[in-house]
Amino acid sequence: MKQTLGLWRSLVTGAVSLLLVSQAVSGQDKVPLALEDVFQLRFASAPLVSASGEFIVYTRHSMDIMQDRERKNLWVVRRDGSEHRPLTSGAMTVSHAALSPDDTRVAFVAKDDTGSQIFVHWLQQGYTAQLTRLANAPGQLTWSPDGQQLAFTMRVAEKAPVMGVLPSAPEGADWAPPPVVIDRAVYRSDGKGYRKHGFQHVFVMPASGGSPRQVTSGDFDHSGGIAWSASADALFIAANRGDDAELNPVNTDLFRVDLATDELTRLTGRQGPDSGPVVSPDGRYIAYTGWDDAGKGYHRQRLYIMRADGSGRHELMADLDRDVASPRWSEGSEHLFFSFDDKGDTVLAMTDLKGRMVRLAEGLGGTSLGRPYAGSAFAVGGGDVFAYTAGDTSRPADIAAGRPGHDAPARLTALNENFLAHRDLARVEERWITSSADGEKIQAWVALPPGFDPSRKYPLILEIHGGPFTNYGERFSTEIQLYAAAGYVVLYVNPRGSTSYGERFGNLIHHAYPGKDYDDLISAVDAVIDEGFVDKDALFVTGGSGGGVLTAWIVGKTERFRAAVVAKPVINWASFVLTADNSPYFTRYWFPSQPWEDPEGYWARSPLSLVGNVSTPTMLLTGEADLRTPMSETEQYYQALKLRGIDTAMVRIPGAYHSITKRPSQMAAKVAAVLAWFDQHSTTE
Repeated sequence: MKQTLGLWRSLVTGAVSLLLVSQAVSGQDKVPLALEDVFQLRFASAPLVSASGEFIVYTRHSMDIMQDRERKNLWVVRRDGSEHRPLTSGAMTVSHAALSPDDTRVAFVAKDDTGSQIFVHWLQQGYTAQLTRLANAPGQLTWSPDGQQLAFTMRVAEKAPVMGVLPSAPEGADWAPPPVVIDRAVYRSDGKGYRKHGFQHVFVMPASGGSPRQVTSGDFDHSGGIAWSASADALFIAANRGDDAELNPVNTDLFRVDLATDELTRLTGRQGPDSGPVVSPDGRYIAYTGWDDAGKGYHRQRLYIMRADGSGRHELMADLDRDVASPRWSEGSEHLFFSFDDKGDTVLAMTDLKGRMVRLAEGLGGTSLGRPYAGSAFAVGGGDVFAYTAGDTSRPADIAAGRPGHDAPARLTALNENFLAHRDLARVEERWITSSADGEKIQAWVALPPGFDPSRKYPLILEIHGGPFTNYGERFSTEIQLYAAAGYVVLYVNPRGSTSYGERFGNLIHHAYPGKDYDDLISAVDAVIDEGFVDKDALFVTGGSGGGVLTAWIVGKTERFRAAVVAKPVINWASFVLTADNSPYFTRYWFPSQPWEDPEGYWARSPLSLVGNVSTPTMLLTGEADLRTPMSETEQYYQALKLRGIDTAMVRIPGAYHSITKRPSQMAAKVAAVLAWFDQHSTTE
């Protein structure tokens, strides 16, 4: 039975009383969520629990309506919900925060006029100092156990390659920029653009300030996590240092770095990723996550421990058929806390060193505002007090905290209550349906419009998640709420291939996507129609990324939908794997061969192969800077639809990468465009 984490009256003394708020607004007319409301949303992320267990530092996200940007600042709250106050403020964007072991300081990365730099804030004195003047952005800040040093990662620049030697331009001449030479398999990254030359290395520096010292070397990226040894004389890191690192991108191993000599000792060596090392407080063990590479589209992330010298490696909870994330040691080194997704929910749990698991909290999430994706964080501190981001379908993430066997989890913040308590939100209900393909059980959710009347007939939007190896769930979604506010029943589904149902379910689409996931989605639509409140002649469909693939696949297979919006899709798998930002990964895990070896296989799974069947008015919507599903995919489909005379339009989001709703106005623009297209086709001409 689910704990009462989703009940917003479970705040402890000192936090805002939601019961009083709800009483204050009772009798008042609430209004539906509107597009401009996207600028009012707040959420919490990245909690840090003090060594005393008495307070929590977290990152608070807000929207700057004047700059159209998300802002991130540090806040602190005591475990009883009192003394809730900011540590940083204004137009700052904070990341990679870390509490010192003695609870006196918090280190973080923030941007100033020289770029991203490391800062330290003294919690009692209230002042902040900038520690660095680095040429490139640091990340993964980690305190040494004695609080005397900080470790971090940073790109070490290398000269870009050139092809030939150009003559020098005359003084005052206005020559064209020199050619750009590309010689790497992965040369650009979505969200960042073209990758600068160099590799991520690990540095250490005095926590009081001083020159950083590079402790790793070589033409390899060392960005898979950092952990200090208990004696602070070594670091444990994860890196891909194989000769084939460029074409085998996930094959990371764990290494020990001796800080006296900078000598690296390899601790793991299998084919597959080993990453995220965390050292037990007593220094005896290292926990980490990884998997044995079987070449599947989906591999379940597993939990392992070993001794600090690399011996005694073994898996914990081998029978837990879920992805284990973010292991954290208990204060006494006897337990490991971790999270995992289970049937569209994110769970916080702990296990002893024999693999005996206890669930501690459910409903982790709320850090993905756009669509109802998983996204959460948790931390563990003194006395094994844990804090996590808690969300549900009516609120984005707040901070909740508890303690195993002592304090039941309770919310400490209510960041959106003064706003969302006055909005009439959609009610979200869970469904389980049976797929017509083969009887597979499929989980789904229905968002019912404000003022829902089951005797009426509503138009329905089928909204499809991307990935495909991700999951939707009972989480706040601005986009779902806005669609419902416009009068639509919104159906979202976790078809086969979705995570949180185990390795078998995830790999039902291995080398077979899209395929029977189409049947899962259509079966869910039919099941909701059978409930009697949906107009079967007013069906609409949309989805982004993997959801864009399936939307385009659907309109190529059926004429049942009145209109469709295909967002940031893959249309032609051969062109996708050769133009996307991580070709080595996609060709290695999503297909059994290269496109020139099996062109028919790539084509058979491409929505473009079905474009001759399409009669549904279909709009396309993609960020112009998208490097994950490049704009050329959208353009192919748009031109094909135009050549066939199908009612279509192409909406291009200027400057947007694959995350087309990263800026608040872009989220509003996306929803406005989708609703406008559906409204244009809401009646039969």
